[in-house]
Amino acid sequence: MEKKLFEYTNDETFEIYLLIKSADIRVAKNGKKFIAFTFQDKSGQMDGKYWDAPEGDIAAFTAGKVVKVSGKRELYQGNPQIKLFKISVIKSGDSDNPDLYVERAPLKKEDMMEEINDTLFEITNANMNRIVRYLLNQYQKSFFQHPAAKRFHHAFTGGLAFHTVSMLRIAKTLADQYEEINKPLLYSGVILHDLGKIVELSGAIATEYTLEGNLLGHIVIVDEEITKACMALKIDEKNEDVLLLKHMVLAHHGQLEYGSPVRPKLREAEILFMIDNLDATITMLNSTLSRTEPGLFTERIFGLDNRSFYKPNESEKANEN
Repeated sequence: MEKKLFEYTNDETFEIYLLIKSADIRVAKNGKKFIAFTFQDKSGQMDGKYWDAPEGDIAAFTAGKVVKVSGKRELYQGNPQIKLFKISVIKSGDSDNPDLYVERAPLKKEDMMEEINDTLFEITNANMNRIVRYLLNQYQKSFFQHPAAKRFHHAFTGGLAFHTVSMLRIAKTLADQYEEINKPLLYSGVILHDLGKIVELSGAIATEYTLEGNLLGHIVIVDEEITKACMALKIDEKNEDVLLLKHMVLAHHGQLEYGSPVRPKLREAEILFMIDNLDATITMLNSTLSRTEPGLFTERIFGLDNRSFYKPNESEKANEN
């Protein structure tokens, strides 16, 4: 069986098929163009650079294509990368289906749909329930296919829905522990907080930010979608239920410097911010630790202040018990 990208060790050479996740054209100090690639298979993503790339190859090797890559895994500033020897278009007869190289959510689409639909019955606030149902029905197909990010957390097919389900599970545990929490508000906020990524991101294969994503961002997009839902459902946008729900979305990044136009001013908004951050953090850690041998430090994790984390030897023994 052919090894996957992250199954190769440092300084090991390989020749495998990979999906071009992204291909950014840049100019080196010598004035010549190079391609900054991000390659991917089901084991994860890894960067590699094609120096002095001719115009023909720049046109040929674009995001979303499957290519044959010859190279070596090496470390650069604590992160794994590919030292590229050769890249070529795959031969006729070889599989060029990008879906075969894309990571997927660990839960089935049907199971995630059922879990989210069951939660809707716990949203007992009529206005919030109607808004959430309206938007989920409108964007259902994309919601269960889209990634939750371009690169760092839940950046795989179904990642947005899986991130939402994971956050709902945490939210329900907290709501059981702290009875004062407004469950309908918290659950509505969890389901809608990242819905705008359906518009912000292009999709799971060759994920890029759309024009709307770059100019508006997913927080503003969701806020606008709630407004549209209110108009369609004939709900007064100035109703307190709507204002509370909008605040949940607008404040879910927690800090102004992280992109939220307002900091949390509701108990449930503060909880949503913490749950979102917790789930993203654990997912980044789990993904990186899964590719790390016991007794070693992980690669640097950009989303966690470029820190490396140690994987104890005991973790391997614990899994055996």
